[in-house]
Amino acid sequence: MARLDQYAHPSLGAKRVDSITTSDVLDILMPIWAPKRETATKLLSYVRAVMKWSVAQGYREDNPAGEAVTAALPRGGVQRTHFRALDWREVPTALQTIQESSAYPTTKLCFEFMVLCAVRSGEARHATWAEIDFEADVWMIPASRTKTGREHRVPLSSAALAVLAQAREYNDSSGLIFPSPTGKAMSDNTLSKALRDHSIPAVPHGFRSSFRDWCGETGQAREVAESSLAHQVGNAVERAYARSDMLARRRALMDEWAAAITPAK
Repeated sequence: MARLDQYAHPSLGAKRVDSITTSDVLDILMPIWAPKRETATKLLSYVRAVMKWSVAQGYREDNPAGEAVTAALPRGGVQRTHFRALDWREVPTALQTIQESSAYPTTKLCFEFMVLCAVRSGEARHATWAEIDFEADVWMIPASRTKTGREHRVPLSSAALAVLAQAREYNDSSGLIFPSPTGKAMSDNTLSKALRDHSIPAVPHGFRSSFRDWCGETGQAREVAESSLAHQVGNAVERAYARSDMLARRRALMDEWAAAITPAK
């Protein structure tokens, strides 16, 4: 919704779905197609989904965000860049810097929880209390909020559980674990700004890279590390037979990760 609000609604929001043309869709994509290719690609998929629904409901007969848009977009590739990340040995200092900062309390807690669980920023920012199983010490991220479209179980280390205990103080009617000062989910820029404000040369997503580098340097099993990041491992046949999400092994891994990065008290 944030991407639709920012890029689509200003020009398309007031239009009837049966009046939106392929040209209209191209108009919202072209300004960001080169500088923000990933954002533009996701935006296209969201608009395309809305239009598919509109066709199914009989509100229009074709999808203006279909193959015609894809064919009209520039085909030139963009240089792939890596997310800015810290050496994993620098993560404890970054955590301590944010903890001691003047950022809003739930911002600090959300950042720590995100790093401890090696999850994406949006998964942490939109986490709800209903997703936490305190009997099993597991956080179940629903398929609707994962990049892969599959549920992802995250084993919670004692450090992550301690963060949740602190977050209880800010529990409100929203159900969010880390609500913003307005009681809504914090924006995708909140954690990035906290890092920029304290001159930490990384982006939120980069801490997943820090975790993966730590796994590689400390000899952790590749399949366990990749499963912890909710990445698919192996070819289609291998994945068909690999039905376990290795929760027990991932729990031990996340405990070790927490011990490696938790700032000394």
